[in-house]
Amino acid sequence: MNRISKTTRSNSLTYAGVIAAFIILQIMTGTGSISSSLKGQLVPICAYVVMAISLNLTVGISGELSLGHAGFMSVGAFSGVVAAMSLQQAIPLAPLRLAVSMVVAGIFAGFAGVLVGIPVLRLKGDYLAIVTLAFGEIIKSIVNNLYVGVDGGGLHFAMLKNANSLGLEEGGKVIINGPMGISGITKISTFTAGFVLILFTLFIVFNLVKSRTGRAIMAIRDNRIAAESVGIGVTKYKLIAFVTSAVLAGMAGALFAMNYSTIVASKFDFNTSILILVFVVLGGLGNMWGSIIAATVLTILPEALRSFSDYRMLVYSIVLIIVMLATNNPLIKNFLGDIRNRLFKPKRNKKLEGGGTNE
Repeated sequence: MNRISKTTRSNSLTYAGVIAAFIILQIMTGTGSISSSLKGQLVPICAYVVMAISLNLTVGISGELSLGHAGFMSVGAFSGVVAAMSLQQAIPLAPLRLAVSMVVAGIFAGFAGVLVGIPVLRLKGDYLAIVTLAFGEIIKSIVNNLYVGVDGGGLHFAMLKNANSLGLEEGGKVIINGPMGISGITKISTFTAGFVLILFTLFIVFNLVKSRTGRAIMAIRDNRIAAESVGIGVTKYKLIAFVTSAVLAGMAGALFAMNYSTIVASKFDFNTSILILVFVVLGGLGNMWGSIIAATVLTILPEALRSFSDYRMLVYSIVLIIVMLATNNPLIKNFLGDIRNRLFKPKRNKKLEGGGTNE
């Protein structure tokens, strides 16, 4: 009997954990056992989990430090909302409109990833981090000066002016109103849609990592010179990981934006990029299950500490430090590893153990 690989067991455990959490939360929601505060956080948690997994693909798997991930989230959020509001009459069914909007958001974010990735991924280390940070700020500045409207003639765009310069027909509607962002959004994001997006993200990332492309990406991360010496195209494979990460971030942005009635560009600033990076580092580089837990806990924790308003950020910082020290402690790592191996130890062929042959 062929043994199940360690990676397959770990991936299956991650899928099972996500599905179990979804079922438990659905039961708690149906029975009224969950607070309204936590219920309102379910969709943002899903969006942040997808953001953490997608950034882990760039930082943990590819080994590139990106500080502009919120920029891709912003591209996806605004393009997704524009698509949803434009298609409101053509696609009255909300779940289908949400799905189409997330696909559109992923395409636009992926296009932005290509534009940024082609020149940027030739850089390394701090230079890459600085350029991606600048990209996030550029996106925020563009959105703050962008005006988009829709009427019978289609979409209208204007820059650095005002909504009156769009030239909308009577009955037309302004969607993006410069620094005021988008208001009057129909909230169509659901926890179920977030759950499906998390599973889709895990499927894409796990299969990419297990593929030949994923092995090439990790070879470049481990030793760029050795990878180049055997003919691996460094820029090509790094771009694949970067663009895939951007597409998933864009879809998460659309899910996140359509959970609120108003969205502004300042929501996707440098602080958001750092927060997502904290999710990745806290959960462990390359550890998708860790990213899921970190994103969930750190999204809930500030709200849970709201009753300690005077000391909330102090307690939050102390918890971060304690968790970082614990996750980097060899004794704790070995202890958790032993528990996992005992729980998910593969079964051996009893016939072989008894001294028989396998012929």
